[in-house]
Amino acid sequence: MKFSVLASLLFFAPLFAQEEAQQSGGISAFLPFILMFVVMYLFFIMPKQKEMKKMDAMRKALQKGDKVLTAAGIVGVVSNISDTVITVKTGDSTKIDFEKSAILRILEDKPEAK
Repeated sequence: MKFSVLASLLFFAPLFAQEEAQQSGGISAFLPFILMFVVMYLFFIMPKQKEMKKMDAMRKALQKGDKVLTAAGIVGVVSNISDTVITVKTGDSTKIDFEKSAILRILEDKPEAK
């Protein structure tokens, strides 16, 4: 029910704003759209940009010997790094090449309990 009220307000707000714009200034007609853009930027765009910067920094900090998780769910150890391709060793003799963008995170080795 609250969604339908909100949807009707968003639908009819520009109509009311047009009537007010004819009577007053033209900037008030665009005020609801400006407000919606600011809210979308704060809640959707800005957090995504922060996350992308964090992922880029993590991928640039990769080193040989790091234990990583790929987008395909493969866990392995980095054995070679070039500009865009990373070689991940998954078993005794299995090596797979991935693009840097396929690395999701670096896994931390947890010390064994004594």
